[in-house]
Amino acid sequence: MDHKKKVAERFDWSLTLILFLLFLVSCMAIYSGQTSGQYGETNFLIQQIFWYVVGAIIIGVVMYFDSDQLKRLSWFLYGFGILLLLILAVAPVTELTPRINGAQSWFQLPIGSIQPSEFMKVFLIIALSKVVQSHNEKYLNKTLETDLMLLLKIGLVTGLPIALVMMQPDLGTSLVMLAIMTGVIFVSGISWKIITAIYGLGIALAGVILYFVIWAPQVLEKYLNVKSYQFDRIYSWLKPEEHAAGYHLSNSLKAIGSGQLTGKGLGDRQVYIPESHTDFIFSVIGEEYGFLGGSIVIGLFFLLIYHLTKTALETTDAFNTYICVGIISMITFHVFQNIGMTIQVLPITGIPLPFISYGGSSLMGNMFAMGLVYSIHYHHRSYMFSSKQTYTETKVREHNF
Repeated sequence: MDHKKKVAERFDWSLTLILFLLFLVSCMAIYSGQTSGQYGETNFLIQQIFWYVVGAIIIGVVMYFDSDQLKRLSWFLYGFGILLLLILAVAPVTELTPRINGAQSWFQLPIGSIQPSEFMKVFLIIALSKVVQSHNEKYLNKTLETDLMLLLKIGLVTGLPIALVMMQPDLGTSLVMLAIMTGVIFVSGISWKIITAIYGLGIALAGVILYFVIWAPQVLEKYLNVKSYQFDRIYSWLKPEEHAAGYHLSNSLKAIGSGQLTGKGLGDRQVYIPESHTDFIFSVIGEEYGFLGGSIVIGLFFLLIYHLTKTALETTDAFNTYICVGIISMITFHVFQNIGMTIQVLPITGIPLPFISYGGSSLMGNMFAMGLVYSIHYHHRSYMFSSKQTYTETKVREHNF
């Protein structure tokens, strides 16, 4: 009985409550989103519940792996993910590896379509955490050389899966991996002078390219051999009413705007949006539950991010801290990008809303990530200034924070 009590005390009940609330939101939104008639009699709600059950099993399995076991498995998981992406890169279009919406990103299995890149994001988080933790334990005295060495390691580990994902092509997932890498770099202990210089240069370069895309596309066509139609996503984002590709965004703005403060109510949708149960699920929420409903959903994600941040600060293992930061970066980017694209703040990239949009691979990947958080809470729950901290962990934490 005492053992059961200890297990119950080590279990992360707060995270369970947050995930359960997101599950309820997902069920209500998908129930309404699937009524568009685009997919006939397919019941995505039942399928989403099934994937949630599978995700709960994944959490139960991952939770019992402690940090030492995850460190030993890190390169095996990373290699397995790379292998799956390589198979997709070289495989012909078949029933097993179909091309869907212009991308060859899935394996078509009896249980449904499985997208390896969704799992690769979590494998990448584990691998980067291992790289940074091992590097910081080896080089306690930081120099410009050691910082650049760590930056190179992180870049190589991240660059390989990004290159394979871009071959599918899948820009959205590639951007998520970049966000994960950025989050880990920020807490890795690398000098902020290096980080500021590199990211400042990257932002400036992106700004220059965006300027030419909008105001002088002929320059890019002449010197970089790109075609104007390749920028349609940018043009449809800025002026959706003038481009066919902006149809989704125009209707999304109409749906969310028509929801006003309290929404039209469950099932009372009037604006048709293709893929409303997946990428544009927030448009359904905005139309049916209005500003208040959308704010509640955003509030749930803030609670989730707060809980992940709290877990990252409480653990005494640097490896676990990096895992939490990677997950925070992944979830935060997903939420900002998905909601941002539905309200014209960001371009459309096809990134789902975590735990709410329909999608087996996306949900299982996110539940895998949550399993890591459950594991940290279950095996390594302690306070920030615990006497159990090792000298190395203390030095790493001091350097990072």
